[in-house]
Amino acid sequence: MPIHPAAPIVHGQQGYATPADVPFPIDVVDVFRRPEEAGQFADRAVAVGAKGVWFQLGVIDEAAFDRTTAAGVPMVMDTCPAIEWRKRGR
Repeated sequence: MPIHPAAPIVHGQQGYATPADVPFPIDVVDVFRRPEEAGQFADRAVAVGAKGVWFQLGVIDEAAFDRTTAAGVPMVMDTCPAIEWRKRGR
């Protein structure tokens, strides 16, 4: 689900202003933000009980990684899911 305060519908899918507004459990929060802004989104993902956090290519925040994994939430940084799927033949 898209989460963006200014995008109620994205590619035909209902968007939500914040992770806390999503009315169902969140598996993974995939963050497309600048590194200096990304940590707050990892914190929000942890706060709502997301099962994982993914920072896209070029997005690295070691402090956010430490906080997120210390909370027991798996996290990856600087990686693209589409590239990883292709590597695995999917």
